[in-house]
Amino acid sequence: TATPKPDERTVGEKIDDASVTAQVKTALATHRSTRSVRTKVETRDGEVTLTGIAKNEAEKSLVTKLVTDIRGVTDVKNRMMGQEAKTR
Repeated sequence: TATPKPDERTVGEKIDDASVTAQVKTALATHRSTRSVRTKVETRDGEVTLTGIAKNEAEKSLVTKLVTDIRGVTDVKNRMMGQEAKTR
């Protein structure tokens, strides 16, 4: 039997990642302090990568905490930029 390549994922893994992404987007959209945050969410093998703009470090930290608490998330890479960094 051929062993799958490391980058090949099963349908179940893809569904799980899609489910985690949906849960992350829902959590951010429904929390009153993060509902206006524009964030791109990508999930691979339970690892969530966030990009977008946060108002400040406190908002970025809150987003990280909310995402970390979601079932199925194994790691969070928050690459969001602060709004103040964007205006420079």
